[in-house]
Amino acid sequence: MDTGTHIVMGIALGGLAMVDPVVIAEPSTMSAVLAGVVIGSLIPDVDTILKLRNNAIYIRHHRGITHSIPAVILWPILITILLSFLIPEASLLHLWSWTFLAVFLHVFVDIFNAYGTQALRPFSHRWVAIGVINTFDPIIFILHVIALSIWAIGADPVITISTLYAILFVYYLLRFAVKAAVKQSVFNTVPDAVDIYIAPTMRFFHWRIAASSPTCHYVGRAYGRSVNIYDRFDREPMPNTPVFEAAMQDKNVVAFTSFSPIYRWSVTEVGDLSEVRLIDLRYRSKGYYPFVAVAHIDSDLNIINSYTGWIFSEDKLNKKLNFIPNS
Repeated sequence: MDTGTHIVMGIALGGLAMVDPVVIAEPSTMSAVLAGVVIGSLIPDVDTILKLRNNAIYIRHHRGITHSIPAVILWPILITILLSFLIPEASLLHLWSWTFLAVFLHVFVDIFNAYGTQALRPFSHRWVAIGVINTFDPIIFILHVIALSIWAIGADPVITISTLYAILFVYYLLRFAVKAAVKQSVFNTVPDAVDIYIAPTMRFFHWRIAASSPTCHYVGRAYGRSVNIYDRFDREPMPNTPVFEAAMQDKNVVAFTSFSPIYRWSVTEVGDLSEVRLIDLRYRSKGYYPFVAVAHIDSDLNIINSYTGWIFSEDKLNKKLNFIPNS
């Protein structure tokens, strides 16, 4: 989920913590728990700082080890130790338990996004991405804001937040039901589909679709049960050439292929260089495919420059690559 949603989720969890008699009875514990659940709701995303290094590292590691099983165990301990110095009178057991719940909830809700997490590490490096909730879901965010507002004007926090969670549980079930209906509609549209990727958008009934048959890739959108295919690409095996093999060893290309399950490729000549481009088919926006990996390779099979990430114009891509095309 996005940072704003994680914040309101942390505050809401602080309201639910009022069910704990120790939290209610001890002001110091209450203060520590409220701080712990907000920090715990945000701390797994500390790896966002990796984006300052480069996109390849960020793509390969964001929502990776910081969302893993060891991290879910360690984050609450570290937060509890930190807050114990700031609020020494707080009950450490109750502070840890609520902080643990906040960290766990962060990782748990992230697996419902299309991006997913490596929540099963170290047992598996597979990305767990159920893909029923958009990274920012306005309904979830608004429901939290409404619940927190009701709490702020004097309503019982436990009843208010419990009601919120009950509504969200039903909402998630509805999202699963809608996605299942969309998937069936995709099968009806592309009967020989062998791989289907359905990603939510901020609109309840709108979904992004990428599907592959043995011979083609299909890209489209679903509106309820109606599926519109916008693009179709022939599915061709990757060429077994020295240029392509060199490109596939580049760090940016490796990061892209580790993250993207469905993409098409192209090899073109740009001046004296060969350009290998991989294009993720899941993120079509206004006729453009913004998530790419590009590598420029010279005649000696050296990587001259490369890039992976979200780009919405060729001019910006060339700037990222420090490449000036021949006019």
